[in-house]
Amino acid sequence: MDTYYTIEEKYLQAVDELSFGETPKALNLLNAIIADDATYARAHHQLGKIYYYDLKDYQTAGFHFKTCMELEPLFPDNYFHYLSLVVFLKMDRQVDVVSAKALATPGVNTASIYELLGLYAEKNRQWPKALEAYRNAYMEATAKTQRDESEEAIDRVKEKMQQSLAYQYTLSG
Repeated sequence: MDTYYTIEEKYLQAVDELSFGETPKALNLLNAIIADDATYARAHHQLGKIYYYDLKDYQTAGFHFKTCMELEPLFPDNYFHYLSLVVFLKMDRQVDVVSAKALATPGVNTASIYELLGLYAEKNRQWPKALEAYRNAYMEATAKTQRDESEEAIDRVKEKMQQSLAYQYTLSG
């Protein structure tokens, strides 16, 4: 059994285990960190990711993402995953709260946040809002692939808007 002397060493080992696909080992290390220091925000972030993506325990994932955000509000990596979760769960109020904090936090990939907001609006058939979010994502994108994805999303929403109008026309015509 490995012995780690500091919480930071445990955390780095947990991240290392995750990178090698050793989720159970990482989970044990991260839980040990939280047991020693419940205010270690980044451990909450990693636990949130495990519970969201690997274990599909959305309530626990949300608890850890929210805890991380409250403990270390300037930690940019947490916002994308937390927003992704609340968008997936269609939590209107939380989408607004998390996205507003994300967009105000230095270091956050704002293009990715706008993409999620566009997706959320698109799923809710709020075409103008989706279009605006995807356009913002395009303007914030720095990588070609992200710009291309934003352009595809913009085209998709425009097409849906046209379909929606055509559908309304045939119903009333």
